[in-house]
Amino acid sequence: MVSPPFALCISDTNARTSPSFNPQSYTELVRPDPSQSMKLIVLIALLAASISPAQTPASNAPADSQANPPAASITVRSSLVVVPALVRTKSGQLVYTLKAKDFILTDDGVEQSLHLEEETGDQPLAMVIVVETGGSGTGHLDQYRNLGPMLTNLVGNIDHKVAVVGFDSTPVLLHGFTPNLEFITRSLNNLDPGDQQAAVLDAITFAVDMLGQQPTTYRRAILLLSETIDQGSHTTLVDALHAISDTNTAIYSIGFNSTKAAMGHEAAKFSSDEPGPEHGCFSRDLGKDADGNPIKPTESRTSQNVNCVEELLPPLRLAHLAEIAARNALRRNISQSVAHLTGGEYFKFKDVKTLDRDLFTISNHIPNRYVLSFHPQSPAPGFHSIILKLRDYPQLSIEARNGYWVNQDGATTAPQP
Repeated sequence: MVSPPFALCISDTNARTSPSFNPQSYTELVRPDPSQSMKLIVLIALLAASISPAQTPASNAPADSQANPPAASITVRSSLVVVPALVRTKSGQLVYTLKAKDFILTDDGVEQSLHLEEETGDQPLAMVIVVETGGSGTGHLDQYRNLGPMLTNLVGNIDHKVAVVGFDSTPVLLHGFTPNLEFITRSLNNLDPGDQQAAVLDAITFAVDMLGQQPTTYRRAILLLSETIDQGSHTTLVDALHAISDTNTAIYSIGFNSTKAAMGHEAAKFSSDEPGPEHGCFSRDLGKDADGNPIKPTESRTSQNVNCVEELLPPLRLAHLAEIAARNALRRNISQSVAHLTGGEYFKFKDVKTLDRDLFTISNHIPNRYVLSFHPQSPAPGFHSIILKLRDYPQLSIEARNGYWVNQDGATTAPQP
């Protein structure tokens, strides 16, 4: 999935924050001639008096503290990008025997040195089940009630904690994290229909925040059951992309179609065949949405100007183009794009029978992924495109996350594996 920056305190017991000041040696160095003015002697005495108390240890300090001044502290920030990967044969059989050297990963086109975690199958799991109860989800509430018997297979025999979030125009925590699957089943069996909205991005961000507070020793996963088009989220595409890409959470999605009316309305708002603003890249006039309201710019004028300059300098555009592609994918099919962004899997919802089959597949794949990681070298802030390939196995297929986010301070913020 990316790991949070962490502070590493390195103490050097022989280091000094500043050279020790010895008034006596100082007076010898600048020993005045007896004929010098009395003012110089007074000045030296005052200077020594002002510094000496700072070096005098407290009466209850250890005896050796007089010889060793306080150690200097150095704070080191580090980032770890975690990339779970699923490798299969053409017939769908899982492959378990590969090594780190068998993978090639590029970060914005630059190959990275990879590390492969060993024996991750027994790592505990924290999962949030996110179910749409509003919008088109109101017609699937009965089918959610069949999820209970599949939960045991989904989490396996490892330590686990599961939570449930329902959403319509607003995400709501229906049950907090618990290892008791009976409680989760009860929550899924008693879902109430919501309103006509489907704030998918808000719900995903809500679940990601929940998982971000879980112990770093846990794998993180979201099971998302929703329609494919967002309706009513307050989270912007950029913020959603940031949250989704800035975490070690794998999202497994089962998506059902939005209503045609909703799809047409949202597509009219987001989609356009125009390459940019009507009056050019630097224009703030973005036209009107399907309701006839002026479309407000989503970026500052400074950011827009930088992006316009980048359009004139194609070599600088790789990461930015990857971000644009990711945002556009979120517009077209949220369920599918969040799965690809995080290294999870996407399944198209058909009926209860295929739902059971898809959940069984997910339960088999969650513990059987390779967990690769790398430390990006001086990563630029923003979205990064990563591509993972196999070095010498063209007959095998690989699925892995395709991006991550770096904050302005140069550090990623997702937890370590």
